[in-house]
Amino acid sequence: MFAPVRRSLALAASRGGRQVLLSARSQRPLSIPRVRTAAYTTTPRLRQEAFHSQLENAPPLPSAKSATQTPQTLTEKIVQRYSVGLAPGKTVKSGDYVTLAPHHCMTHDNSWPVAMKFMSIGASKIHDNRQVVMTLDHDVQNKSEANLKKYRQIEEFAGKHGVDFYPAGRGIGHQIMVEEGYAWPGTVTVASDSHSNMYGGVGCLGTPMVRTDAASIWATGRTWWQIPPIAKVTLTGILPIGVTGKDVIVALCGLFNNDDVLNHAIEFTGSEETLRSISVDDRLAIANMTTEWGALSGLFPIDSVLQQWLRAKATTAAMFDPEAAKGKFTHEKIDDLINNQLRADPGATYAKSLYLNLSTLSPFVAGPNSVKVATPLKDLEAQNIKLNKAYLVSCTNSRASDIAAAANVFREAAKDGVTPKVADGVKFYIAAASTLEQAAAEEAGDWQVLLAAGAEPLPSGCGPCIGLGTGLLEPGEVGISASNRNFKGRMGSTDAKAYLASPEVVAASALKGKIAGPGWYQKPEGVEKVIIGEGNGDVMQDKAISIEEALDKLIAQADSMIATAEKEFSGEEAAAEPAASEEETLTEILPGFPEKIEGEIVFCDADNINTDGIYPGKYTYQDNVTTEKMAEVCMENYDKEFGKVAKEGDILVSGFNFGCGSSREQAATAILAKKIPLVVSGSFGNIFSRNSINNALMGVEVPRLVQRLRETFKAGADGEKVLTRRTGWKLVWDVRRSKVTVREGEGGKEWSQKVGELPPNVQEIIARGGLEKWVKSQIEA
Repeated sequence: MFAPVRRSLALAASRGGRQVLLSARSQRPLSIPRVRTAAYTTTPRLRQEAFHSQLENAPPLPSAKSATQTPQTLTEKIVQRYSVGLAPGKTVKSGDYVTLAPHHCMTHDNSWPVAMKFMSIGASKIHDNRQVVMTLDHDVQNKSEANLKKYRQIEEFAGKHGVDFYPAGRGIGHQIMVEEGYAWPGTVTVASDSHSNMYGGVGCLGTPMVRTDAASIWATGRTWWQIPPIAKVTLTGILPIGVTGKDVIVALCGLFNNDDVLNHAIEFTGSEETLRSISVDDRLAIANMTTEWGALSGLFPIDSVLQQWLRAKATTAAMFDPEAAKGKFTHEKIDDLINNQLRADPGATYAKSLYLNLSTLSPFVAGPNSVKVATPLKDLEAQNIKLNKAYLVSCTNSRASDIAAAANVFREAAKDGVTPKVADGVKFYIAAASTLEQAAAEEAGDWQVLLAAGAEPLPSGCGPCIGLGTGLLEPGEVGISASNRNFKGRMGSTDAKAYLASPEVVAASALKGKIAGPGWYQKPEGVEKVIIGEGNGDVMQDKAISIEEALDKLIAQADSMIATAEKEFSGEEAAAEPAASEEETLTEILPGFPEKIEGEIVFCDADNINTDGIYPGKYTYQDNVTTEKMAEVCMENYDKEFGKVAKEGDILVSGFNFGCGSSREQAATAILAKKIPLVVSGSFGNIFSRNSINNALMGVEVPRLVQRLRETFKAGADGEKVLTRRTGWKLVWDVRRSKVTVREGEGGKEWSQKVGELPPNVQEIIARGGLEKWVKSQIEA
């Protein structure tokens, strides 16, 4: 008889106060503070010389101050707690390499490939079975014997090692990590999936690892990590009625779309009033899609909103399942969290600061086929874009509060008590983030409203979001989804168009048969555009910071001038700039490792080529794909002609942020299968960098080369850009001298540039065939 009460409490906890907040806001007018803003300009992003600088045994950066003297960001404080082997008094900071012992590590359908890696390196026992969580969520609709066998193998392996296991249909792994308390505030929790960032919505530093890293954690309890540059994103104002967390992150991805936070850790902050307007469910959606924004984590503070959410979870657990809740959601554990609360120190150093005024935000839609194209809903409504499919699925936006928002769209459109139907010619697919979220939606009657409207239910899992199972987009179709990623071909055909929006916009679009909203948005008085920029959004504070930075620069210049004058006065000569003819610093080359890598450049002229573009999602969870097949499908979602143009031994060159997106290691191994030994880009996505090192694919960043290729090979007279081009240019990477030399065609200009070093320890990993084989060799030794 307690089931309705329990589900209602669970629903209240999962909503995190969204409806209460909306009600409270609706009783007072919204006003926008008059803030003088400067034109937004993108600051130069911090870019490493080459991604292979992220090494396990690279020398740690020295710390000049003691732990009590050095202000730390929230990210640094959490990492400090979960780093092992630190020198006494060592205060970790951005840029440091640390050995992490994560609180938890989650794997999903890739658990069996991870298990095979684990066994292949000679490991036989999981180091800490309480650290590991396994969930089956990606290909849950696949009832083939091969997939069912893999699922059985994962379950049996988990049972053998005493690992917490959640079967297919129970829910999406990231949702399970949050609702079951594994992703706990103030901890580091990782997963072999790119949307681990979602844990930041509950104050947990979530970041993705790759399969090889997961195997290392299983075997040793730890892995390596370099603390990224940390960006502070200040949110000001409050969310207007009809604007959601999804609109916030879609706007951030689309308005700050020049790799502003690429490979950064993000910390969201704001006033108490601002943060009260963002429910936990909205925070989860925002943190989830910081992945698409290019970040490695998206961390919200441990504040009163989160504490209330935790208290509701603990009360529910204490009332109905006290035994199962032990060690997860308890009031004692929350008390300890509050009494030892982590927060960023005043004066902590951030690589950059950005701000967004929430009060100026309206509903936004991303796409088509890119999260970096964000358009106000009203502009797309005017275009009358017809739809074929709509999706309320994924770990981003299919919790009970999202389902309730979608159901309310249909309730409000009802006439004479009759629920309207989904528009003719439109299919509307729904799948809850977990069975607990679906049960809460059913208890509230929201699930039934959507079914009565004609929505087609799918099992709780990733499904269409990852391009698996029922309801994929066909050639020429247009779809709108509440999920997180709309890369070309991800949700079906590469000839389809996919948009992303909030649950209520998705539902309204399904109802009307075209991209449309429910009409809930109330534009605050005086709002004409979205206010964004660099800094904290406080003119006086930002001005003070600018003055302080200018003074620091002047002081440094003065110190330098004084030092030079002192040397001249004492008869010493100031140190001269190193002459160009000075002897080069040479890198040691291991026996048998090639001193030079050379080949013809094949140019894929695009930025943000994601892992779906490199290796299609439909093959990712097929464990029996041959090397030949991997080579055949390599880059096909980016360009179907790539396989015909690229040849063995070529050097693949692409634009900036190559390899962004999911954590699939096949993005690296498919390029190797194509027998391409080297990838060059303007910059790499961090997860691809990590996978490349771990799988013995070499890469180097040369922004100048990308610029020269684009200057030389422009779009044709018809404006069409060649996606994959044989250039006739030759590139030589001199590993010993850490230098690339480019010859721009037969008889063309030749130039050289220094690049990042490929040190012997990485050479050894590559020579062994990747980190997995290197670890095995160390175990055997």
